[in-house]
Formats: sequence, structure tokens, C-alpha cells
Amino acid sequence: MIGGGAPVTVQSMTNTKTSDVAATAAQTRRLAAAGCDIVRFAVPDMAAAHAIEAIKKEVSVPIVADIHFDYRLAVAAAEAGADKIRINPGNIGAEENVRAVTDICRQKGIPIRIGVNGGSLERDILARFGGVTPEALLESAMRHVRLLNRFDFDDICISVKSSEVALTIDSYRLLSQATDYPLHLGVTEAGTEYMGIIKSSVGIGALLAEGIGDTIRVSLTALPEREVKAGIAILKALGLRESGADLISCPTCGRTKIDLIPIAEEVEKRLAGMDRPITVAVMGCAVNGPGEARRADFGIAGGDGEGVLFRRGEIVRKVPMAALVDELFKLIGESYSEK
Repeated sequence: MIGGGAPVTVQSMTNTKTSDVAATAAQTRRLAAAGCDIVRFAVPDMAAAHAIEAIKKEVSVPIVADIHFDYRLAVAAAEAGADKIRINPGNIGAEENVRAVTDICRQKGIPIRIGVNGGSLERDILARFGGVTPEALLESAMRHVRLLNRFDFDDICISVKSSEVALTIDSYRLLSQATDYPLHLGVTEAGTEYMGIIKSSVGIGALLAEGIGDTIRVSLTALPEREVKAGIAILKALGLRESGADLISCPTCGRTKIDLIPIAEEVEKRLAGMDRPITVAVMGCAVNGPGEARRADFGIAGGDGEGVLFRRGEIVRKVPMAALVDELFKLIGESYSEK
């Protein structure tokens, strides 16, 4: 489910050739294992559209067919079992082409995402608004909504993405005021992993914090699994998803008497496979120890030659520094074996 109060979902997109059934199905399963809720495929040709039927037999997550220019690909993808069709009606040709897509999607109960990007706005809209503006993106999106509505189609999700973070935020704010349709959030072409995560966290995070958005994709020039990890982290940071352990750790400063950075990295690595929604703290000294990290379920704080283990703000015991991480995970294990 997307919208209507359903939890915010995380999406990603395969980068295999969709016509390669084995490779695309394998990557889809990896994305699902990483926590991806919905997976999108590029459908640039009929071979890709027809491959959806075979891929669907090998995966369990919903599949979105991403279509540009040729409405016949959307029709073929719908007939092959796609769970959703993503189109930009502005580049799909005449209105009868759009009608053909809405007809097959209505018959099969398949929703359509209207995907508007700053780089593909209609010429008349660009001329009217003097370029890519929030108002121009809104006008393009709502024009396409009206077109689909005219063909008696209303099962719609909308995105108005831009590579500019502030423009993206302003556009979605306008869109959320203009319609109640579910919104797919994302900063398009956000860049490589480092900058892409920063831009996406700012853009997507700001909107979600305002209650705007129903499903997200973090677009990265990186492995798709990295997009999923980042998307889940954004939702966790906002308290919108409980998924595994959450690590909090303090920045280092002149009071720190331990080599905190590798310790925090080791704890993060070992928490990666943990399903329990717990919070674990790694703190550098007594100042930022059990008191400041009181909300953590478990934690460690470094000292001079030894550290302390604490649980919900209460010190459990002192531990030699060399054994601090091992003892932390021993404490976590003991705590759950007691229940």
C-alpha cells in the first residue's frame, strides 16, 4: 500500500538489463533482502517488457515498469504482470496513446505513477513560467493528472523530481497542497554515494518531517543496495521505520581517551545483521557516557585504560578496553536470553 496512512515505503531500481531475466531477478532478490519494498525496472524495449512475466515468477516484491516515449511498452508491461506503470505522459505522444495505457491499467487494476522531472518539462510550460520552477513542475504534474482523470483513471501516484534540493522541496510542498494523491519523493540525479546521500537526506528528510510523502527513492550513482540502505536510514532517523539496531555515537574531542572511531565502526558492522529494533551507544568519555546516552538500550563509554558497559543509563560493569566491544554484545545477548 502507498498513501492512505500506510507506512512510507522504500524503492530502488535495478541496473541490470531487464531482458536478462536471471540477472534482474537475482538483483531484485538482493534488493528485497536489503529491505527494499518496491523495485523498478527500466523497460526500454519489448524484450524488457516481455521479461517481466518471467521475472515475476522468481521474486516476491512489487515491480514497477519504467516507461519513456513508447506507450506500447507500457501496455506490454501491464500485460506481462507489472504491478505499477511509471510514465511521463508528456513524452509518450498523442492523447490516444495515454488512453491505451489507462485502459489496460484500469482493466488489470494497475496504478500509474506520473513521473515529472525538471529536465523534461513541456516547452509551453517552460515558456509560461520562464524555466524550471516549482510552479512549472506542479502545472506539468496536474496537467497529466487531469489527462488521466479524463480517461476515467484515478489510481495515481505523483513525483516532481529535480536535481536541485531546494527546488525539489518547494515543488513537493506545492504539490501536497494541490492534491491528495500519494507522492513519490526523490532528488533525481543526486550524484555519487556521498553527495547523493546528503542531498537526498536533506530533500527527502525535510519533506517527510513535514508529513509530505508516501514512498521514497534515494537516487545514487552506486549499487542499488546502497540506495535501499540510505532510504531505510532516512526513515529510521525520522522515527518512521523500526528496522534493526540504531547506533548513536559521539564525535571525538580532546576529552576522548580511546580510539573511538574504529570502535564505533566495529560496533556498527556487528549491528548490521541484527533484526531487533534496539538503540546502541558508543561514547568517548564520562561526559558523554551513560547520562547523555540514557535513551540507548545498551552502550559503552571509554575511559583511561578501561571502559564501562551501561544499560538504559545505568552502569552495568567496568571492562578492560580490549574486551569492550565483545562485552557489549555479550551484554546484549544476555539481556535477551533472560526474557
